[in-house]
Amino acid sequence: MALNIPGLVSLSVFFMLTLATGIWASWKSKKDQQNRNPAEMAIVGGRNINVFIGLFTATATWVGGAYINGTAEIVYLPSKGLLWVQAPVGFALSLVIGGFFFVNPMRSKNYVTVMDPLQETYGNVMGSLLFIPPLLGEVFWFAAILASLGATMRVILDIGGSWAIIVSACTVILYTLLGGLYSVAYTDVIQLVFITLSLASPWVCIPFALVNSATESIYYTATHQSYQDPWIGKIEKQYLGRWLDDFFYLVLGSIPWQTYFQRVLSAASPRQARLISYLSGLGCFSMAIPSVLIGAVAASTDWNQTSYGLPSPLERGESAMILPLVLHYLCPAYISIAGLGAIAAATMSSADSALLSAGSMFAHNIYRKILRKKATEMEVLWAMRTSMLVFGAGAAGLAFYSSSIYDLWFLSGELVYALLFPQLCCALFIPSTNTYGSAAGFLVGLLLRLLAGEPALSIPPVICYPACSLVNGTYSQLFPFKIFTMLLTLGTIVAVSYLAAVLFQRNLLPRRWDIC
Repeated sequence: MALNIPGLVSLSVFFMLTLATGIWASWKSKKDQQNRNPAEMAIVGGRNINVFIGLFTATATWVGGAYINGTAEIVYLPSKGLLWVQAPVGFALSLVIGGFFFVNPMRSKNYVTVMDPLQETYGNVMGSLLFIPPLLGEVFWFAAILASLGATMRVILDIGGSWAIIVSACTVILYTLLGGLYSVAYTDVIQLVFITLSLASPWVCIPFALVNSATESIYYTATHQSYQDPWIGKIEKQYLGRWLDDFFYLVLGSIPWQTYFQRVLSAASPRQARLISYLSGLGCFSMAIPSVLIGAVAASTDWNQTSYGLPSPLERGESAMILPLVLHYLCPAYISIAGLGAIAAATMSSADSALLSAGSMFAHNIYRKILRKKATEMEVLWAMRTSMLVFGAGAAGLAFYSSSIYDLWFLSGELVYALLFPQLCCALFIPSTNTYGSAAGFLVGLLLRLLAGEPALSIPPVICYPACSLVNGTYSQLFPFKIFTMLLTLGTIVAVSYLAAVLFQRNLLPRRWDIC
């Protein structure tokens, strides 16, 4: 396949438009910065983000490249299907629960990052330990996003994925460094509009794919076997525990991330913050519909009738690229270019959020509160910019090892769920918990999660929970061990905190040991 010149030109225009928007937003932030804290302006936009911008940036943060690509892939896979597409409902419920329970205590106390209540309750030492899982998660997430975009451009434009990774990383790093949250929020508006117009609009991508002569009716193939099993999918009884485990992981594990709280903490009031959270949940759910339809089209297509030919994407191991493959082989060239723009926009909207999140937590919670307690606001701002440059460059380097990056991100995300979510709940809603309980919970959660193994990284389990089975030489945990680990961590924090308090009150432990 020859280099797709029109696609390359259109994508270059999109990148320049995004960069220009980011630079304009950075100029606007400097204009609005008068008499305001410069570091807080970069991290939470001076708490001056209106509901419209907040809604767009919160929605765009969740509707990333992995979200739209992954949704289409799961619908397409014969072993999964629509019933295994949990992210749209899971993320939507997560945003609703976050808005209902977590936004008010966080926003009313004017916290800057998700780590603030943890450091306030458990101290800087525990805060620095708890900082590690989300930092790794954000860096691995950024790397996975760049790798996904590189693979997509290789399919549609026939250019080296390394160039796509380098250009995307440089663009995101540059405008995020210049304007902080302002640049991220305003570019998110452009990116979400682009996703909507090019992928979700009824007159662009979806109709061409649906009416292609190689595609059978998706209404028929939803429940009848055609070229593969029905794309509606099914949940077998033995996999119900895993399905529930993954679902609760998406719902609850999506809350304790700085990318989420950065949006709601930037709102002008707690009421606006809750409104942004609720509405973005609806937006997140609706933006998954085009990907579901594209996955259904892929499962209903005779690929031998297309220039792609046989074997099918599933047999070639290219199911992860099913969305760009549908756009490229079932739609006209100019339509596939528009679809690529949507994927690029979705990718960048998540990448800049991950980069800003990692830099914000390091500058505010580590540099300001631990390394340099007397640092000026400008010094904190430059620490944030330097850390974003380092994290961004590191993530871009990791993106070239895409085969394992997604697996590392999933594992770090599960550690955030097992370790950070119980700690955040206790810090906000059970103020009697203390550092001893936090440390014990951290240790218990970390050990239980690591000892459960990780098949994707070829880590065998040390703890085999009920229904653990060996399939093709790989152990699979069918027991809902993730929620079990999270609940046990939560119980450990509460129990050990109570025990420590009783021991000190009764003078069974010397007072000098009381670091709480």
